[in-house]
Amino acid sequence: VQLQASGGGLVQAGGSLRLSCAASGRSFSTYTMGWFRQAPGKEREFVAAINWSGSNPYYASSVKGRFTLSRDNAKNMMYLQMNSLKSDDTAVYYCAARRGWPPQDRSAYDYWGQGTLVTVSS
Repeated sequence: VQLQASGGGLVQAGGSLRLSCAASGRSFSTYTMGWFRQAPGKEREFVAAINWSGSNPYYASSVKGRFTLSRDNAKNMMYLQMNSLKSDDTAVYYCAARRGWPPQDRSAYDYWGQGTLVTVSS
C-alpha cells in the first residue's frame, strides 16, 4: 500500500482544515487507517484511527470532539476533518495503514505516507 497525505496548510486558531490520505492498492478496505502527527522536537504521536469498515473511529483525547475521521473504501481515501484548531495542533501529519486493532501503537503500522504540514497561528 502506498499512501499520499495532502491538505495541510496555514490556518488561524479556531479555523478548520481537512486532510486527505489517498491509498493505492486493491486491499485498502482491509486496513486500519490512522493519522499521527509530529511537532518540532517531539515524538510522533497518535491522533486518530478508523477500522476497516469505517464504523469505529477512535481519537486521541487531545483531539476528540474537534476532529472527525472518515474513510471511503470505494475511492481508497481517508479524511480527517479538523475543527477548532489550536496552536498545539501544529505538526506534520502522517497517514498510516496497518492490519488489526488497537490503533494507537505507531510501531504496528506497516505503511506510511510522506506527511503534510499543518501550521496553526495564534
